[in-house]
Amino acid sequence: MPWRHAAADAALKAMNAVHRAVLRVSGGRLLARPFGMPAVELHTVGRRTGRPRVTMLTAPVHDASRVVLVASKGGDDRHPEWYLNLVANPDVELTIDGVRRPMRARTATAQEKAELWPQVTARYRGYAAYQRRTDRDIPLVVCEPRDPPGPRSS
Repeated sequence: MPWRHAAADAALKAMNAVHRAVLRVSGGRLLARPFGMPAVELHTVGRRTGRPRVTMLTAPVHDASRVVLVASKGGDDRHPEWYLNLVANPDVELTIDGVRRPMRARTATAQEKAELWPQVTARYRGYAAYQRRTDRDIPLVVCEPRDPPGPRSS
């Protein structure tokens, strides 16, 4: 891995750790809404290790039925590890405002992205700058509540 990729990855991991620590120490009061968007703690399973992984993100589009995440990695030419993990295992959990919910994640279709991208960039213009910085099409991830378990058969 080139040194710039290693440095960028280390910086992102450090920022994630600091963000999580500030939220925890402040009881969720500080950094709960960076750039006016709710902070989201994304819980995935590592695609190679099978170990739990946690990443702090923001949700530029969210409502009762879905949460939209942006796999931007700051405009890097590589997909974020969390995105690759949820593609491999779409059953994730999101913690927003201290409430942890089981969700199913999927990459937005081209049509969905065309509808959502203007909303995403209206909430935070940095996402448009990230897209200009890379040739990679930055995926949007739609997280929807997992279906509740069905009735048990006897």
